[in-house]
Amino acid sequence: MHTFWQGKRILVSGGSGFIGSWVVEALRQRGVADDSIVVPRSRNCDLRLPDHCRNAVRSCHVVIHLAAPTGGIAFSRAHPASQYRDCSLINLHMLESAREAGVEKFVALGNLLAYPAAAASPLCEEFLHDGPVAGTHLGIGLAKRDMVALAQMYVQEYGMHVVNVLSANAYGPRDRFEGPESHVIPATIAKCFRDEDLVVWGDGSPTRDFLFVEDIAEGILLAAERLDPPGFVNLASGAEVSIADLVKLIASLCGFRRPIVFDPSKGGGDPRRVASTNMASRLIGFSPRVPLSEGLGRTIDWYKRTPLAAVPR
Repeated sequence: MHTFWQGKRILVSGGSGFIGSWVVEALRQRGVADDSIVVPRSRNCDLRLPDHCRNAVRSCHVVIHLAAPTGGIAFSRAHPASQYRDCSLINLHMLESAREAGVEKFVALGNLLAYPAAAASPLCEEFLHDGPVAGTHLGIGLAKRDMVALAQMYVQEYGMHVVNVLSANAYGPRDRFEGPESHVIPATIAKCFRDEDLVVWGDGSPTRDFLFVEDIAEGILLAAERLDPPGFVNLASGAEVSIADLVKLIASLCGFRRPIVFDPSKGGGDPRRVASTNMASRLIGFSPRVPLSEGLGRTIDWYKRTPLAAVPR
């Protein structure tokens, strides 16, 4: 076991979700016992409520804070206010409960949507506050940027050890493949297993940075172990791929043979969003290990083994 985790009880908010389940698995691989990992469940723990956060954090030494109302571009466009409200309430109540409980380290997961819409790519940490976030993801983008500011304030006033990681687009097994909360990779994979044309929002020209979920989980734990407060770093692949090339690669890996249709009438979001990995490499020793083609193959293989793929072509 890495010495950082010895004798510690760890709360993983959102630990039953997509990224959270991989973080829990990574903790186990580091030798942390199941009875030292606390995963609140939404059915009896509403993290928007301060008392529920206090109960969840009690007796924990480390908080890995992943819980947030997330979704694809359609979801974020339709729910900017409620997404910001719920995410901000969760962030503030979790952080304040951790302060009251004397938590030793608090790691919050953000994403690249916190960066200004007009920031130059590759996104570097010093660009974070240089302009407004994209209107397509206004609620979640502002909430994730606010969490970085909250970390700085809680370190300054209370001496808490709070850090943030800003992740590229996560993908991998166990993701949500259907519905408005599905992101581009799982949604595209699901569409490839239907007997219909593959319709893609936008003209396919926007570029993005995609990071396999195992790499994200590793980066989060490295930040807990090595990142000094109130630091924040990008977790990204550093590789830029257009939506058009991504969709074509997924279709090829899935064996999809029907037409691919790009719909420019539906916006595709920011034109570029790829992040620098220099600071994460230097401060926490993070380096992505799973290239996109391999990660997509593993994700598609997992999807094909689940009942989700039982839709006939």
